[in-house]
Amino acid sequence: MIALSALAFPNVSPEIFTISLFGMEFALRWYALAYIAGIALGWWMIAKSLKQPAFWPANTAPMTAKQLEDLMTWIIAGVILGGRFGYVLFYRFSYYAQNPLEVLQVWEGGMSFHGGFLGVIVATYLYSRHQKLPLGSVADCLAMVAPLGLLLGRLANFINGELWGRVSDVPWAVVFPSEAAQQCLLPICARHPSQLYEAAMEGVILGLIMLWLVLRAGALKRPWTLAGTFFAGYGVSRFIVEFFRQPDAQFISEGNPLGLAFHVNGWGLTMGQTLSLPMIIIGLVLIARAKRT
Repeated sequence: MIALSALAFPNVSPEIFTISLFGMEFALRWYALAYIAGIALGWWMIAKSLKQPAFWPANTAPMTAKQLEDLMTWIIAGVILGGRFGYVLFYRFSYYAQNPLEVLQVWEGGMSFHGGFLGVIVATYLYSRHQKLPLGSVADCLAMVAPLGLLLGRLANFINGELWGRVSDVPWAVVFPSEAAQQCLLPICARHPSQLYEAAMEGVILGLIMLWLVLRAGALKRPWTLAGTFFAGYGVSRFIVEFFRQPDAQFISEGNPLGLAFHVNGWGLTMGQTLSLPMIIIGLVLIARAKRT
């Protein structure tokens, strides 16, 4: 039975401000600001670490400031292209197969973290190979700052009132205002604030682990340590949160109310859990490789 009390959704507009130019309106949204701030702060943190030769193998930074600048351009392209095409392939392939022109309409929404992550991997690999940079150390640079970007992004998801959780009666359940979030057969349709769960696990906890590994354990001297930790840490965090997060509507049906992407007799995995399992395995392999090295 759902409790008759729940937390009201905070009255925060998704748009920070709106300006009108030449008869057109342009809005700065919290989600866009999260992307911008995450990239800028990540860039700054990596640049600071590159100025500390003692952090790196053989006391030599893996790249120059100019190479970092170029790499970030590749990363931005990887995030946008990978995030969009990942969403198309993993979550709504049948729809976009019938409406291919809408694939490029990114302003309509629809991005996948796992797709964006694959985009970053491809961009990092191609750029590192082109510049003959040590791939393990470059990957560690990005893994070191990724939790900060995830923290900001998940907070923006909460402000936007999107990617909310399953219906719940926990005291901190939130009544999200969107029409889709209110589609349940209960007096008060309160849901897990799963965006905040992800912000805490993927952002705060994983970020603190990364910080400890860099400052206390000298992890940057062992290439692939941070990259492996991020792979495994994000995979575990996302796998757990999927138990509380509402799956995409296209996966829910009368015979599959939990929205499982793969299931047998009611048991199975959501799409987020399915995509997270390879990350956990790869992360553990990379950590073992780093220890052997």
